[in-house]
Amino acid sequence: MRDVLDPLVSWWAEGKASALATVVATHRSAPRRPGASMLVGPAAEAVGSVSGGCVESAVYDLGQEVLAGDRPVLQRYGVSDTDAFAVGLTCGGTLDVFVEKVDPETFPQLGEVAAAVRARRPVAVATVIVGPRERLGRRLIVWPDRVAGGTGSDRLDGILCQDARGLLDAGRTGVLRYGTDGPCRSEDSEDPDVSGDGLEVFVESFAPPPRMIVFGAIDFAAALARTGSFLGYRVTVCDARPVFATADRLSGADEVVVEWPHRYLQAEAEAGRIEGRTVICVLTHDHKFDIPLLQVALRLPDVGFIGALGSRRTHRDRWNRLMEAGLTETELKRLSSPIGLDLGARTPEETAVSIAAEIIALKSGGSGLRLTDLTGSIHPGFGR
Repeated sequence: MRDVLDPLVSWWAEGKASALATVVATHRSAPRRPGASMLVGPAAEAVGSVSGGCVESAVYDLGQEVLAGDRPVLQRYGVSDTDAFAVGLTCGGTLDVFVEKVDPETFPQLGEVAAAVRARRPVAVATVIVGPRERLGRRLIVWPDRVAGGTGSDRLDGILCQDARGLLDAGRTGVLRYGTDGPCRSEDSEDPDVSGDGLEVFVESFAPPPRMIVFGAIDFAAALARTGSFLGYRVTVCDARPVFATADRLSGADEVVVEWPHRYLQAEAEAGRIEGRTVICVLTHDHKFDIPLLQVALRLPDVGFIGALGSRRTHRDRWNRLMEAGLTETELKRLSSPIGLDLGARTPEETAVSIAAEIIALKSGGSGLRLTDLTGSIHPGFGR
């Protein structure tokens, strides 16, 4: 919903209905992740994408049907083995798309949800996508400290609230499966049509963006700040030198901090602002900054990525100094140094792409190799 939020809320505020199509699950090699959305507007406008063009026409038609009626629809799209020109995904994957009518009556909490998303406050929207007809499309809105709406069962709402908060804390979006009154079902099903009395609930988490903290206000930092922002990170650049740490030089950063790097990182950790999705990139390659900073960073219990720029000679010297400072080999193995993938990068912009590529590969379990040299699924971690 995030990628179509502005037009969705605009029509909602005017009291107009639109059809919201959301990818709720993917299987094998699908082009978009769960949460990708497309709108069919009140004047038959099409906004957004669920597949990058493969099935948009079919989803558009389904959206018009949903607008003409009231019942939400869960539809699976996939490539046809018998007809290559049938509606489906040319990449060979499948995706499940939930299409529902959105207006002030069906989604009265949308204004509050949009306000939270825009203010970068965490909120999760849990929507029933499989179950008895009268409960399809019902939703529970979950904030860290309160809830709104409901699925039609107080017991289920209590369990779902805790599960949704767990996904929200992890920044994850996905489908949860229950009985009609609460207990989780033990078996995962590939079939969107569930027999019996089961429910499936799609939980879309709108967690604050993960942080990228870049230490060292050099030209490489300016390029990396722009790249990190493009990838959805909230980027902070920190440097102890005020002449270099300026907003003008680092326009891609959300925040520029003048402080000794190790002091800043320690303070952020103590304030609870460092978590498992946080990315730390050390670009100073100056021992008086690097060593005390990495002593703090490598001992933090929960950080997504820690990398440091520099040549192999710089890396060996840095490693030795850190060992002399008392870091263990286990702690040092958390450090990606020299930072980045082997792309032959030379310019700051190319180096930023190299660093970003390593971060993406580690987060998603990618090999970093050329796809043309690999076999198997392009997106092995997507869906079920």
